[in-house]
Amino acid sequence: MFQSRVSIAILMVIATVISRILPHPPNFTPILAISLFSGAYLTDRRLALFVPIFAMFVSDYFIGFHDLIPVVYGFMVLAVLFGKQISSSLTKSFGFTVVGSVVFFVLTNLAVWATSGMYTLDASGLVTCFTLAIPFFQNSMAGDLVYSGILFGSMAFLNRTVFVTAKQNA
Repeated sequence: MFQSRVSIAILMVIATVISRILPHPPNFTPILAISLFSGAYLTDRRLALFVPIFAMFVSDYFIGFHDLIPVVYGFMVLAVLFGKQISSSLTKSFGFTVVGSVVFFVLTNLAVWATSGMYTLDASGLVTCFTLAIPFFQNSMAGDLVYSGILFGSMAFLNRTVFVTAKQNA
């Protein structure tokens, strides 16, 4: 069983790195989905935390490190903890994906507003920052829902078909 979890973890890291390196719409990545899925299905907490952080680190190595790494990586830890609450519920995975997208949007844009020097540090600057980020949020939400749907939907399908058949034959 340990080998299958490690294999899943390795595949998730590879898929995440490739998806971030290849051309894609801005912010349409599997990062939140991988973090939630790791939390939900990798029972070893260290492995669940390692997978998304390592995937981000490797892909950031290729595409460039940035000033928001503490916020982004910290959020990924939070998303893994969110994932621990999902278990195998598709409804919960959808809910946590939406909540995760919103929390990521708020945290990262607060950090951009507060630290980038691109916006005045007042209500007007905050509104401008969040307004200009809306197109990225749309892509993030879409990517998060698509990738979470693929990961959690595939696992639900496997749990109902392949894994049930394997248990019956054992």
